[in-house]
Amino acid sequence: MQQRQRSGVIMGLMGLSLFVAAAIGSGPAQAATGNGPYYAEPAWAQKLPVATRFIELTDWSSAAVLDRETGLVWEKAPQVTAETWFSARGTCANKTIGNRKGWRLPSVHELASVIDPSQSNPALPLSHPFTNVLPFPYWSATTLAENPTSAWYVNVTNGNVFTTNKADAHRVWCVRGGTNADTY
Repeated sequence: MQQRQRSGVIMGLMGLSLFVAAAIGSGPAQAATGNGPYYAEPAWAQKLPVATRFIELTDWSSAAVLDRETGLVWEKAPQVTAETWFSARGTCANKTIGNRKGWRLPSVHELASVIDPSQSNPALPLSHPFTNVLPFPYWSATTLAENPTSAWYVNVTNGNVFTTNKADAHRVWCVRGGTNADTY
């Protein structure tokens, strides 16, 4: 009887070790889009080449771009008109891109994540897939902690980050996914 129990335990442990080895060696989880696989759990620490970092989402009428480094989905062509911070939040909240709702202003960190400091006018990576990105300031959802009437913005001309009064007018570039930018 003890021999059988020991055999059962040994077989169970061997099965468990095979499962663990397979899970460890399988690499990152992948999911498919209309354009192929991407890592389902992006890591902000990774640095991908532009050719594989940005994926134009054909399933979204090619109106959105997946950033594989951050997992965020950006509108491909931000609006070219400037508006106040309050209006910008409403613009994103009411936007439909690729037949999908759920858009918002990005946090200052999210917006700065698309910047390439070695570029200018606009300070975006060479061969990026975006259109209508003008070299002007773009609003973030991030309010200045010391002054709730001001918010952070990213100047896409050179990638610099500043604050200004929320009543000022800047460009709007909406994003989808990630965390709730209202908490920044």
